[in-house]
Amino acid sequence: MDTAPENTQLTQKALLDSTKFGISISTKVSKRAVVRNRIKRQITVALYQLLPRLSPGWRLVVVVKPTAAERECVSQEFLQELEQLLAQAEVLNGHS
Repeated sequence: MDTAPENTQLTQKALLDSTKFGISISTKVSKRAVVRNRIKRQITVALYQLLPRLSPGWRLVVVVKPTAAERECVSQEFLQELEQLLAQAEVLNGHS
């Protein structure tokens, strides 16, 4: 008895029900890993705050630009910018 197709469908359905995100930050942003990791942590916190409002089934990749390290961004600023970008991309529920 072969159950592989059923398992594959269940796995694909489970993947579509959840939203996942990744953060890409290169050494062009900062040569120091401490700075890059701090920015990634701040973006992660902002994304977790927005997670309940995201439509299910998205795969998001946040690419951090070098200007992020030039200014002292706090988590609230990242949250506002991510909220605007996700609303423009129509990823947020209600597209606020």
